[in-house]
Amino acid sequence: MAKKSSGLRFQPSGGARAPQVPVGKKQRLTIERLANDGRGIGFVDGRTWFVSGALPGEQVEARVLGARSQVVEARSERILDASPQRRVEPCAHARTCGGCSVQHLSHGDQLALKQRQLAEQFSRLAGLEPEHWAAPLVGPEFAYRRRARIAVRWDAKAKRLEVGFRAAASQDIVAIDECPVLVQPLQPILQALPSVLRSLDKPQAIGHVELFNGTASAILVRHTSALGEADLARLQAFCAAHDGQLWLQGSGEPQAYDSGAGLGFRLERWDLLLSYRPGDFVQVNAPVNEAMVAQALDWLAPRADERVLDLFCGLGNFALPLARTVREVVAVEGVQAMVERAAQNAAGNGLGNVRVVRADLAEPLADSGWAQGGFDAVLLDPPRDGALQVVRQMAGLGARRLVYVSCNPATLARDSAELVAQGYRLSRAGILDMFPQTAHVEAMALFEKS
Repeated sequence: MAKKSSGLRFQPSGGARAPQVPVGKKQRLTIERLANDGRGIGFVDGRTWFVSGALPGEQVEARVLGARSQVVEARSERILDASPQRRVEPCAHARTCGGCSVQHLSHGDQLALKQRQLAEQFSRLAGLEPEHWAAPLVGPEFAYRRRARIAVRWDAKAKRLEVGFRAAASQDIVAIDECPVLVQPLQPILQALPSVLRSLDKPQAIGHVELFNGTASAILVRHTSALGEADLARLQAFCAAHDGQLWLQGSGEPQAYDSGAGLGFRLERWDLLLSYRPGDFVQVNAPVNEAMVAQALDWLAPRADERVLDLFCGLGNFALPLARTVREVVAVEGVQAMVERAAQNAAGNGLGNVRVVRADLAEPLADSGWAQGGFDAVLLDPPRDGALQVVRQMAGLGARRLVYVSCNPATLARDSAELVAQGYRLSRAGILDMFPQTAHVEAMALFEKS
């Protein structure tokens, strides 16, 4: 028998819940400041609105993308009163493509946003400010990306393959005929790619495509089922016409269609060639990468008789240039495939003073054989999660100088507080503009024993 209602109504503590803001709703509002991710912040009816494509001081009409509790995420649809900071986006797809979120800001204003983000994280999370701020490390504002992932989706209803980049705040795919941030050798490949993919007998088998440029251009085709001989021939002919290598990836690791194919990039200042395979981590911005390595070595100031530790060494991006200068480099990496690649790169460049080892960097370091004897200096370039377990052990390694390269200011600030607690001081820091036209911040910090 159904329970009889008492006729009483109860509401959550704090009063009646405000009605949720529906997706798609349009709202006029004033933007008061910028968030660290480059979105404008405004306030309406007690809610905080984060509006992409909006700048401080602007009056905008925004469309709601999503809402939860008192936070609304939206996209600017119309600029009713523009900020003097606003510029016309250089890319025709800037307002729909999800790749470049701050093209409406000048490059100088983008750098100021990134600098502010780094300073705020140091102050808020660690109560720190470096003794010296370094000037931003910059490269070309456009035509810098040497790697790109192309989204592909089969529309069964329309029987058509969609090819392009993911739309902002959506799973939609935006067709792109030109990408200003992509390096020039990849532009004709990007433009012609949709046509060849749609010409395949089995286009629905394509998962995604990645483009690479270095010592050669390469096209990696990720497929969800086997491709027929005719389709493989079409893809190979396309790559040959664009002077590129064809790589294929099914359920395993990427494999070159031509077994003799090889990819790499050069670090010209040190006369080094680093080989890699699709799927390996490679910095997307070649000019800024080389400048970053040079700045790291300048700050670390390694001497010829020193022993240096490179943690999270990857392909050897820092370890190999360091080896040109010092007595010994111990390069440590957690992924076995990257350990092998770094060792091959050291041998291929004739560097016998690089020792590459695999280690779990969440485990104690001092007891490892390679850590015996300590180090004069340390360089680390961890992933976004940072390196808290490693820096907690840093004092035991004996290094008096440490350069920390970071792709996440929040974890850099957290780890900085730990290093300061171990007797290091934050003597220098600055941003690296690895991703112009985006709000993504990379940074470098120098720590020295007090």
